[in-house]
Amino acid sequence: MSLRFPLSKRVLTGVCASVAAAGLLATVSTTTADAGTTSDAGTTSATTKAALPDHALVGYLHSSFANGSGYTRMADVPDSWDIIDLAFGEPTSTTSGDIRFSLCPQSECPNVESEDEFKAAIKAKQAAGKKVLISIGGQNGQVQLTTTAARDKFVESVGAIIDKYGLDGLDIDFEGHSLSLDDGDTDFKNPKTPAIVNLIAAVKSLKAKHGSDFVLTMAPETFFVQLGYQFYGSGASGGQDPRSGAYLPVIHALRDDLTLLHVQDYNSGPIMGLDNQFHNMGSADFHIAMTDMLLTGFPVAGDTNNVFPALDPSQVAIGLPASPNAGNGHTTPGDVTKALNCLTKKSDCGGYEPHGSWPALRGLMAWSINWDGFNGGEFSKNFESYYGR
Repeated sequence: MSLRFPLSKRVLTGVCASVAAAGLLATVSTTTADAGTTSDAGTTSATTKAALPDHALVGYLHSSFANGSGYTRMADVPDSWDIIDLAFGEPTSTTSGDIRFSLCPQSECPNVESEDEFKAAIKAKQAAGKKVLISIGGQNGQVQLTTTAARDKFVESVGAIIDKYGLDGLDIDFEGHSLSLDDGDTDFKNPKTPAIVNLIAAVKSLKAKHGSDFVLTMAPETFFVQLGYQFYGSGASGGQDPRSGAYLPVIHALRDDLTLLHVQDYNSGPIMGLDNQFHNMGSADFHIAMTDMLLTGFPVAGDTNNVFPALDPSQVAIGLPASPNAGNGHTTPGDVTKALNCLTKKSDCGGYEPHGSWPALRGLMAWSINWDGFNGGEFSKNFESYYGR
């Protein structure tokens, strides 16, 4: 996501670029357009929605580390933010499943609050109607639940963090090599890869433990979701990146437990939309095309008999960098407004025409609350202005 420092060097950009160069373009048939919703109703039951505003603003709070954006105390998080993701819970080792979280050391963050102050501030935010989650992973926190022991340790350790701080739920921000499909694992509806099967089971266990109010969000990169329109796993020849589309089985298996999906529309190479054209990050068209795929549904790896179903619009937000310092693919407030207009009103659509309009699109996610503050709150102010809050 999850840049601890301004403008990181990302491997995925090069991978996506090589995918584009391969020229292996999937073809969308008429079935594709009919596969997903073209109305606000959606196709997913979304039976376990959290009590969020109709239009919500999600942000990541750098609680465990310092960078150029500065440390923001929980009590000082502006009221604009409806979901606050604590960045990050990280594993003791890649395959341990043992997730740890602690506040930024005072040597790095001189203004860090005490644990008691932090817990009290979380309660105050919750009393004001906000949701506070632990985000697992990030750029540096690779998590691979390859064994049942790791799965069980994940449930135990994440549950302990949620209980310790009285949190509302979990954000899955698995990046890099956390999710990868084994050879021969070709059906996103029936995954076989242990790391994926165990993650699904672990999240379901946490949901069962904490009840129907448990908030579950996910922040995958485009490589792991929308790229699945072209490529899924290693492919029949075994020549593709096995991470291609690897989040799709997780999203699909948990769609009825999912509160919100906010794909990272940044740090991305060119991605093909349902118009069979490549779209580049940082533009309104990119956000429109990427979000349209989630709200319309799409055939996986071009197979019109294997369609990833549309999500309910209330389950979807657009993920963006809060400022030019926060990540590659920053989008100007004007283009953010154009994307929202197109997706919710079907106006201002520019070069990409979505398959419907979705007034109930949940909102926006930003990396990060800290970077937005560093930039004078431009991102959150634009959101509030747009929705008249």
